[in-house]
Amino acid sequence: MLRVLGRVTAVRGSIAVATGLLLTGVVVAYSDAAGAAPQPTVSQVQAQVNSIQAKLDRIDQQYDQISQQLSKARGRLTSARRTASQAQSRFDDARISVARIAAATYEESGQNSMASLLASGDPSAVLGRASMLLQLAGSRKAQIVSYLADAQQLTGAQQKLQRTAYGIAALKTKLAGEKTSLGKLLASKQAALASLTAQQQAAVAAAAVGAGGTTTAVYTGPTTTQADKAVAFAYAQLGKPYVWGATGPGSYDCSGLVQAAWAAVGVSIPRVTYDQWAALPHISSSSIQPGDLLFYNGESHVAIYVGGGYIIDAPRTGLDVEKIPMNTGWYAQTFDGAVRP
Repeated sequence: MLRVLGRVTAVRGSIAVATGLLLTGVVVAYSDAAGAAPQPTVSQVQAQVNSIQAKLDRIDQQYDQISQQLSKARGRLTSARRTASQAQSRFDDARISVARIAAATYEESGQNSMASLLASGDPSAVLGRASMLLQLAGSRKAQIVSYLADAQQLTGAQQKLQRTAYGIAALKTKLAGEKTSLGKLLASKQAALASLTAQQQAAVAAAAVGAGGTTTAVYTGPTTTQADKAVAFAYAQLGKPYVWGATGPGSYDCSGLVQAAWAAVGVSIPRVTYDQWAALPHISSSSIQPGDLLFYNGESHVAIYVGGGYIIDAPRTGLDVEKIPMNTGWYAQTFDGAVRP
């Protein structure tokens, strides 16, 4: 898992570079044998950039979902290993005890094969001959029943351990698939700004997610309610970098920021935007209050409303946590609705 996390960190670094190149408008000249390709319009490039951002947000949240699943699976694996170890110890103790019974009881009656079975370290083999064991147990039946119960518990624990390990392997494969999808997406869109002038590139950037924000605002409002304190927390994160999958304290992604803001005041909300949208009470856009969560881009992006027509958002790779007018370009165009923790 440490190796996987290392690879994820490396990919995040390359994503930051690639996304920075894309959204800051570094010009990449390209042509074919017939001459330069037709120059796209600003609106066409803007549509491409917005499409890219929508896909990036979705992949970001999918990454968060898979990361959560991996974390839970690792916890289950630890528990399964502990359970299997305890069951193995009980089974081994019972096996030694039953082996002594077998040596004294069955060898004299010619039941050497049964004695070997009773001494077996394979719980599945023991369970497969359970009926015969019980027939031959005689006065030792209670000990044989206990032995079979230990074998059953060990078999179940081993199977659960194996299923959990398989599940983790599948999640790692799924995570690798998300990274591959992102790489293909960025590679296919690298030239989106290529033939625009610097002025046109600036026009495109001005309408992108995170445009028009500030990282230097200071909170001067009340701190009476939980919502007030969540807003104050969000202000304190201004200027911290956006990082995929980050939940603080040094960096955040969009859903990680709002989750941390409310966690700071003792309110637990889901980690992923889709779950936040599904789990929390929806409110009308006319009744939005400071501390509410505002969703964008098909519920794949979220920010916290801080009052006065402003939100605080962790926008995207290459930018920092910002305070932004809620009606700025991209946000006004992609607004889905609001919820209240």
